[in-house]
Amino acid sequence: MNSEYLVRIAGTGVALPERVLTAAELDAELGLPTGEVLRVTGVAKRHTAVLETAAQLAAQAVGSALADAGMGWSELDCLVCASATMDQALPYNAAMVLAELKEFTHRVSTLDVGASCLSFLQALDLMSNAISTGRYANVVIVSADISTFTTTYTNLRENGIFGDGAAAVVLRRGDGTSRIHAVRSVTLPEGVEFCQIRSGGSRYHRRGCPEHSEALFEMRGRQLYALAARELPGFVETLLAEAGVKSSDLALMIPHQASRQALDHVAKLLGFDDGRMVDVFGEFGNQVGASLPTALHFGIHLYGLQRGQKALLLGTGAGVSIGGIVFTY
Repeated sequence: MNSEYLVRIAGTGVALPERVLTAAELDAELGLPTGEVLRVTGVAKRHTAVLETAAQLAAQAVGSALADAGMGWSELDCLVCASATMDQALPYNAAMVLAELKEFTHRVSTLDVGASCLSFLQALDLMSNAISTGRYANVVIVSADISTFTTTYTNLRENGIFGDGAAAVVLRRGDGTSRIHAVRSVTLPEGVEFCQIRSGGSRYHRRGCPEHSEALFEMRGRQLYALAARELPGFVETLLAEAGVKSSDLALMIPHQASRQALDHVAKLLGFDDGRMVDVFGEFGNQVGASLPTALHFGIHLYGLQRGQKALLLGTGAGVSIGGIVFTY
């Protein structure tokens, strides 16, 4: 259904851990021939956290996004954390980020939105609705994920694609031009076990998993890819129809940076293999929930998305879920 909201992306910002792990370094670490990691993963380098926490990176990204928007903290009404992983079990991520920001004088509402790699997209939908109805005037959404602690590079094909980082976006009411035209998301429960970290909740509690084997990331990559690829064309066709736009009307397609194979396939499948797809995968890898807002940031600041141009945000996540937003920047 049509979901038009009068909202404006006022600013964006990113933050990255200092440590950069190159494909060549990973070749040496794993005892592989030179070039093997790059060939298998498509990731030339990725940032990996050593001392940084997700909340610290999130706070840095929020500061950068506010500066980009030309706004101060006192203008915000709400902070939303839209991440795939937790900083710690309690309290929730947004409270951790707020404490890290050390902004104690101006009180704001905080909440988490969790939908794996689609967390940012779902938060953007919800907060755009809240802004359009007058619930909030100015909102910052931040996604920060440190996935390398739950991955093992020995499983290179499925785990070697990941990197750490954070990205934030400031939203405010649209000025008549900027708006969201349509939002759509669906969940395909037949793929619920294709991408998971089993421990951390009540099903595989830490008391019952002393070796923490269930705490590591697991993915059935081929099955996940096949399921998403089967559903994407019809999903995008319906979304564009709801937005009342054609693919040729879009200046950019901004996808979740899922994998090299997925990006190449989606670009060709949807007709964006003409330079209109934002592709920063080789520089950062898959940053999980932070991946989509990072791609949005570089869509604006590197690919040159201009005010008044239309773009498509598109992603998939564990669950398995597919989501998309058509918007005018």
